[in-house]
Order: sequence, then C-alpha cells, then structure tokens
Amino acid sequence: MKQYFTQKKPFVVPTNDGKLIEEHFGNASNGDSNISIAHMIAPPHWSEPFQTPEFDEYTYIIKGKKQFIINDETIILEAGQSIKIMKNARVQYSNPFDEPCEYIAVCTPAFTIETANREV
Repeated sequence: MKQYFTQKKPFVVPTNDGKLIEEHFGNASNGDSNISIAHMIAPPHWSEPFQTPEFDEYTYIIKGKKQFIINDETIILEAGQSIKIMKNARVQYSNPFDEPCEYIAVCTPAFTIETANREV
C-alpha cells in the first residue's frame, strides 16, 4: 500500500468574486478534516467579510500583497512573507491593491464555511 498521495486535480472551489481557490488537501478535495492546503489568487480590489474562524490559518504570499485586518490591526504582507492567525481572532482578508495576490493558505483543522463564522 502506498504511503503517499499525489494531488493532481485539486478541487476548484466555486466563487463569484473572481478569487481562484484550488484546494489540494482538505474537506472538499480528499475529505481530510485535519488540515486544508489551498493555492489562491485574489484579484485586485477583492475583499471578504470579517470572520472569526474556529481554525488556525497560515498564509504564505507568493506574489503581490495581501491585507489583513486582525482584531482592528491592519497588516500588509508582501511576496516571501507569511503569517499565522490564531483561531477565534476576528479577521478580514483583502487585496485592495492594483495587482493580483497569489498565496498558499493552510488551515488546521481544515477550513469549512461553517467554522469560518463569516459576518453577514
């Protein structure tokens, strides 16, 4: 029995805001609820509503810049930088800049829309 799994067809999460989300491992792609790993591209001037996730989220910026508002503090990361946001922090993710932002996001336990606790 193989002791590895090669992901060749990540699950592309349907979005209506222009953001590309390719989940390589996680609930949607392979049913793993312990971790999710996704490749993402946020288009220029994109943003999400505030949320208070029940998971830790790690983000590594590949290209461009991404803005985080975490408990009322604004942080901007650029290519080559990373951040860990602890669960239960109130956070908003956005790309208010003129260029796309490409990044990797890792959530533990795995991301679900229900445990993201997005504000309406």
